[in-house]
Amino acid sequence: MDVVTTNASGQATEIARAAYSRGVRNFIAVGGDGTSYEIVNGLFPEAATGERPTLAFLPLGTGNSFLRDFSDRGVEYAIESILAQRSRSCDVMRLRHRSGLIHFINLLSIGFAADVATLRARRFSSWGELGYLGSIFLTLARFSRRAFPVRVKGETEFDRRRCLFLTFNNSKFTGGTMMIAPKAETNDGLVEYVRWGPISRLGLIRNLPGLYDGTHIEHPLAERKAVPHLEFDLDAAVDVMVDGEVLTLYCEELDVLPQALNVVA
Repeated sequence: MDVVTTNASGQATEIARAAYSRGVRNFIAVGGDGTSYEIVNGLFPEAATGERPTLAFLPLGTGNSFLRDFSDRGVEYAIESILAQRSRSCDVMRLRHRSGLIHFINLLSIGFAADVATLRARRFSSWGELGYLGSIFLTLARFSRRAFPVRVKGETEFDRRRCLFLTFNNSKFTGGTMMIAPKAETNDGLVEYVRWGPISRLGLIRNLPGLYDGTHIEHPLAERKAVPHLEFDLDAAVDVMVDGEVLTLYCEELDVLPQALNVVA
């Protein structure tokens, strides 16, 4: 086994891309969701038409959200899975944006959830789950509900209604323990699209516990759909949170590479 350390953002992508090109097919992400995100973007798009790679996890990061779909035992469960060589197929989400292409296995969020992640990354990155909670309440103070026009496959019109947030999910959890997409399945070939309409500040505060147990999708202003393809009609680039990373992207199109990756979980 080759062990390679990274010293800067983006290095894991370069390392994984080079390794896949020379025939390596088994990888372990040592870190959090951001580390696995970088590795996935090193494997794809080449792996989309090549031999399917396998990704294992040693979750030593802050959120480690992806593995929570399978267990809440963190490192212990991850090590057991590696030793048992326990793997399963996993979809890979593919986002086309004005400047290129990114791939992810957890979720992409726009609006309130992305604003929380952006604030946490810039000001509370070392605070763990407490940082997420603090960022939620600070984002509430500058409450914003905006339109992010999106059209899912099968619909003729873009949805231009204002909303609190949109999330496009492959797995259930984000921010460590927030169950943002309780009906998501990691290998169904679909994007789990969750939209929460223009709820009031007080309404959101009252319903915050629902973001942790998944019952927020039962709110009258919440919607969810499982779809294979979506299009965006944004006026400008927006802040997004994708697999723990905060980016500013001009999103254009989102689809799925069904079961394109094996994950050890």
